[in-house]
Amino acid sequence: MALLLTGFKQLLTFKGAAAPRSGREQSAIGLVRNGAILIENGLIRSAGTEKEVMRHPLANKARARKVGGVALPAFVDSHTHAVFAEPRLRDFSLRTQGSTYAGIKAGGGGILSSVRAVRGQAPAKMVSQLVERAARFLECGTGTIEVKTGYGLNKASELKTLKAIKAAAARTPLEMLPTLMSAHAVPPEFGDSEKYLRYVLAEIVPAVVLKKLAVFADIFCEKGYFTPEESLKYLNACKAAGLIPKIHAEQLSNYGGAIAGAKAGVVSADHVDYARKKDMLAMRRIGAIATLLPASNFFLGLAKYPDARTFIAAGVPVALATDFNPGTSPCWNMQMVLSSACTHMKMTPEQALCAATINGACALKAGNRLGSIEPGKQADIAVFDASDYREVCYYFGANLNKVTIKKGSIAYENSSF
Repeated sequence: MALLLTGFKQLLTFKGAAAPRSGREQSAIGLVRNGAILIENGLIRSAGTEKEVMRHPLANKARARKVGGVALPAFVDSHTHAVFAEPRLRDFSLRTQGSTYAGIKAGGGGILSSVRAVRGQAPAKMVSQLVERAARFLECGTGTIEVKTGYGLNKASELKTLKAIKAAAARTPLEMLPTLMSAHAVPPEFGDSEKYLRYVLAEIVPAVVLKKLAVFADIFCEKGYFTPEESLKYLNACKAAGLIPKIHAEQLSNYGGAIAGAKAGVVSADHVDYARKKDMLAMRRIGAIATLLPASNFFLGLAKYPDARTFIAAGVPVALATDFNPGTSPCWNMQMVLSSACTHMKMTPEQALCAATINGACALKAGNRLGSIEPGKQADIAVFDASDYREVCYYFGANLNKVTIKKGSIAYENSSF
């Protein structure tokens, strides 16, 4: 039976092309007052003013529910490391005492400490943890996340992680798109990055592709991890194998990752804190999205944030994501990311909301079905207890979401809905 949702004070549709929005288009939110949405079979049939929607032939036959508040497309979080065995509390304590990212790594912490924990974790526990975390994302208005591997760093543990993502996705309404990120760091049993990447390409990638366990491939291009030359060669090989390339680039320094990613045809370059004009131009030429992760900068106590305004002015589409991970961003709430983007990167609320919805969807090659509220698209909707959409970016430290709808069904609701 069709479902008719009415009474929205404001409805943000982000209607338009199923493509990333850049420049002025990133501020076009498709605002509708006194809005309504008609849903059938998990898809949006009509969206607009209540008068417009009521003209649809299905409207009078639908089950009606007056909702109120502000409705948006459910958030699309295009960058997470949501599979990990335990929080890195020791790293956190060291950081409060002044330790740096590099210093923590040198002391045995950082990514490799998560590797040790994941390698020893039972698959069933990994699945149950991810299902529990999925509920947190849904509670805060997120309908889709990307999930990376990269805390296994050997064939058995990377495959275990991807299988856990697949198993968890079958137990939660939250949609999860898997990314192979075996090229996250060089594990201790390999002393050489080139040797390790040869192993990944020879042993891990073919098994992942054969079993169709991942959609994307990612690499951490940074000093002490993988060089731009290694990153380009690796991503080209992954692309030839059928995986869509992404890259962690320019997070800690301007190292050449964004340009290497552009040469490989990445769908997104993520972090890009130290990107320069030449990097932005290279990304714009291929249509790559800049996925910015301000919750990570906030948690690390950094003064420097990605230059969102310059990316937007340069015509590079900007997406926002949580970077949810145990070491540098233990945050699943996209509302906190929106607040950080506005207060620390000076994005407008309109730009930030676009970045967390349609541009996030496009960073996952899913803009044709996610990220906007339009007829024919998946009925993924988040409704906030607000009178004005800007409140979603304005308030922080709390959750304004009162209902998350995924594929036309209620995936989360609080007691006030």
